[in-house]
Order: sequence, then C-alpha cells, then structure tokens
Amino acid sequence: VQLVGLDEESSEFICRNTFDHPYPTTKLMWIPDTKGVYPDLLATSGDYLRVWRVGETETRLECLLNNNKNSDFCAPLTSFDWNEVDPYLLGTSSIDTTCTIWGLETGQVLGRVNLVSGHVKTQLIAHDKEVYDIAFSRAGGGRDMFASVGADGSVRMFDLRHLEHSTIIYEDPQHHPLLRLCWNKQDPNYLATMAMDGMEVVILDVRVPCTPVARLNNHRACVNGIAWAPHSSCHICTAADDHQALIWDIQQMPRAIEDPILAYTAEGEINNVQWASTQPDWIAICYNNCLEILRV
Repeated sequence: VQLVGLDEESSEFICRNTFDHPYPTTKLMWIPDTKGVYPDLLATSGDYLRVWRVGETETRLECLLNNNKNSDFCAPLTSFDWNEVDPYLLGTSSIDTTCTIWGLETGQVLGRVNLVSGHVKTQLIAHDKEVYDIAFSRAGGGRDMFASVGADGSVRMFDLRHLEHSTIIYEDPQHHPLLRLCWNKQDPNYLATMAMDGMEVVILDVRVPCTPVARLNNHRACVNGIAWAPHSSCHICTAADDHQALIWDIQQMPRAIEDPILAYTAEGEINNVQWASTQPDWIAICYNNCLEILRV
C-alpha cells in the first residue's frame, strides 16, 4: 500500500510512505473525520479488516478484526464501509455471504500499545450468495441503517436495531450480480448501483422500491466506479472501461437523463473513482498504473 501526497509546487504526486499488506487490498478508507479529532487511521480490507495508524515516518497495524476464530480458512472481504456519524462502527462484506458490523474502541495515548480493539457487533447472513459491497446510509441519524449488494442481484437494506428483517429495495431483472452501491451524500433517499459487466448505473429511490428512478447509460463498456458529489444531491460521477469519467446532473428525475454534463477521457480503462469530500472540486480516478486528479 502506498500513501501518496500532492506536492503543490510541482503538481506531482509523491510517495510519502509504503507498507506491506499480506493480501491484496479490496478497499482502502481513511477514518471519516472532518473535524480532525481522531488519529490518522486507515482501514484496509482483504483477508481481514485491518486498521492502521499512519505516522509521519511509519505506518503500523493498530488492530486486525477477524471473527473467524476457529479456522485456518478465512473468506475474503470484498468491501467495507466506515460509519461517518459514529467512527466506532465499521461494516464489512464477505464472499461467505455475510456482512459484519464491527465496534471499534479507541483509547487515549497512554503509551505505545494497541489502542484500538474490535468486537463483532453483529454478523448476519445478508444474502444467499457472495456480498460484494456494503454502505451505511445517512437516514435516521446515520448510524443504524446500511445496505448491501451481492451476487444474487439484490440491494438489501438493514437496520442495526432490527437485524432479523431486511428490505429488498431492488433486484436486477436478469439477476446479474450487483457489484457496488453508493448512497447519495446529501439525500439519503437515493442510491446508485451497477451490475457486473453492465454499461449502466441504476439510481434507486428507497421510497419507491424495485423501480429505478433513473438509468445512466451513456457508457460504451462496463462501469467500474460510482461517486456521488459530496456537496450536491443531484450530481454523480461514473467511470468505466470505455476510458470515460462522466458527471451527470440528475435533477430532472424521474424524467429520463439523456446525457452527462461533463466528460473526461483517460488513457486507459478507469477502474475506480473518488470525489473528494473536503475539496469537492477534485475527483480522483485510476487507470492502468496511474492515479490522476481532475478539477471539476
């Protein structure tokens, strides 16, 4: 894993720090901490969920969260999400069909010991097949609601307070696996998802289950990434194997959205996209072995 920073003067990325990761990472995420009250913690998913403390010169493992205590085999984690309202909550999704919500306890620095420990808040069989993504919703206080997608082609919504029930809010008509889901950052009624090898992004309204309110289908190859604008409820960026990152304005929903409002063509298939939450005029994409940031 490389930690890179932007050198303002040269406009080049420089590698500030690297550390070894025992298994390919499926997702990386900094602790959601806009006020800067927590240490620089970074979480990674792979074979397990790990939380790292990033220092000026070194990055060290704070804790490894593993709820499979009795077996040498571990089912890889496909993704995870870090709750923005309560940073002591993380959720993971796994190919073993489960999602796990972890409680993370952090102490004050009393010496150099592992100050972060975790326990399984709950584990549930979320789907009949592999779960590919999980994301917390900002609805209802932003702490208890989350959704997941997976190989059975459904989007399911859960409430931590009533885990015996889940609500299916969408099923892919052909039962294609759904790979990603992403909540609108401003309006918790809307979320976006995409199917494996699909060229379109489906926008859902949880108040109208099972019927997409919009389909964004200008890509000419399969979509790999979705990112909602952090500062606007009606803008979303999609990125795909057709080398394109497209920004859409979905204000006119439920009227059909024909075309994106902005397009950027990269020099390779775009694998991932992120919209910076603290600096909303920056979008990061990666393709081939390159990371680029685009100014919107």
